[in-house]
Amino acid sequence: QVQLVESGGGLVQAGGSLRLSCAASGIMFTSSSVAWYRQVPGKQRDMVVTVTDTSLTRYADSVKGRLTFSRDSAKNTVYLQMNSLTPDDTAVSYCAASKGALGGSWEYWGQGTKVTVSS
Repeated sequence: QVQLVESGGGLVQAGGSLRLSCAASGIMFTSSSVAWYRQVPGKQRDMVVTVTDTSLTRYADSVKGRLTFSRDSAKNTVYLQMNSLTPDDTAVSYCAASKGALGGSWEYWGQGTKVTVSS
């Protein structure tokens, strides 16, 4: 049984920081491709960062330099450090994963955690 559980969302003022966590069970992040996505009401779910099973990382242009992916293999948890937040970062953030190489659709999704950035 694969489960991804996000946490760390909340309300933060513009310019502030949050760190999101995604803890996995039933899948090992060390042998998986992983991504963070975010979605605002009425809009498409957009990729924030993807990390392949070979640790190649790609960030969306809009978040480069502000959001940083990391992992704790011992805890089987990945993180998204978010700095210099703006109201445009307000969204529900999701983590996604697939076993092995990145390709096709993401196999697993978390339930999401809401990030609200006030002005």
